[in-house]
Amino acid sequence: MTDGARRFWVSIALVGVAMVWGATFVVVKDAVEAYPLYAFLGWRFAVAIVAFVALFPRAVFRLNRRTLGAGLLAGLMLTAGYVFQTWGLQDTSASKAAFITGMFVVITPLMQAFLLRRVPRMWTMAGVVFAVTGLWLLSGTAGGGWNVGDTRTLICAAAYSAHMIVLGSIGREHDVSALTLVQLVTVAVLCGGVSLFAEQAPLPTGGSLIVALLVTGVLGSAAAFLIQTYAQRFLSPTRTALILISEPAFGGLFGWLAGEVLGVRGLAGAGLILAGMLVAELAGVRAAREAQLVLEPSIEGPPVVLVEEDAVSAETDARDATVDR
Repeated sequence: MTDGARRFWVSIALVGVAMVWGATFVVVKDAVEAYPLYAFLGWRFAVAIVAFVALFPRAVFRLNRRTLGAGLLAGLMLTAGYVFQTWGLQDTSASKAAFITGMFVVITPLMQAFLLRRVPRMWTMAGVVFAVTGLWLLSGTAGGGWNVGDTRTLICAAAYSAHMIVLGSIGREHDVSALTLVQLVTVAVLCGGVSLFAEQAPLPTGGSLIVALLVTGVLGSAAAFLIQTYAQRFLSPTRTALILISEPAFGGLFGWLAGEVLGVRGLAGAGLILAGMLVAELAGVRAAREAQLVLEPSIEGPPVVLVEEDAVSAETDARDATVDR
């Protein structure tokens, strides 16, 4: 297979990942209407663990105490993200949830700017303005305006941002497959434990629920991570980001096919959120040519540009040297 053909098929595979992620909003919304929230997440990530170990068997042997600690912290953030996202889907539409979740792409650089006390780049701020304006327009859609489900989903986006920052700091010192496995186990144990004591849910039965668990656990987590990891060997960060950033659009499409309506104002808001994500991603990828920036692969959701500590230190030293002169 030629390099061009390989890049083409890898790109198609990434489009499939974005489609699966977009479809999970409708799939999960339907599933948690018939099955308890924590039980669904517990089983979802139990399935993901089995699939992940089957795809990455060496991850088990790469575990160590330090990786367990880092993975547990990242897993706590990931658990919060999935809980609030799934909880939010009980009270909002899959379409709105998809676009609001996508806000984490612009929230992450803001969090980094606050934590690292660095002035955000101009294009990053432009992306934030687009996305926040879109969020305001989306809040007045035909779906009943802003509601508690939207608030929970926005908290989910903030939790995902915190998760990415953890991965971009202490997480980068560890084997990525082992670290991911610890995160999957953390979510499964925490959600399964809560369900065991609070929900006492029956074993999952029924075709639609089983399909939901397989789609979200196998395709949406384990297989998606495998494809992302493989794709980064052949595709540029720009192309990877542009493909995976289509996830909210697919979420909106599947929501529309399921009978949801955003209206003209909602569609405009969704478009602005996508524009904000696009600007923030492309600005970050462009900056990667000027500093040590990385696109951190994620278990679910578009990659996010993260600043490595060495780059921050180098930039700070350069500014200090300029001041001294």
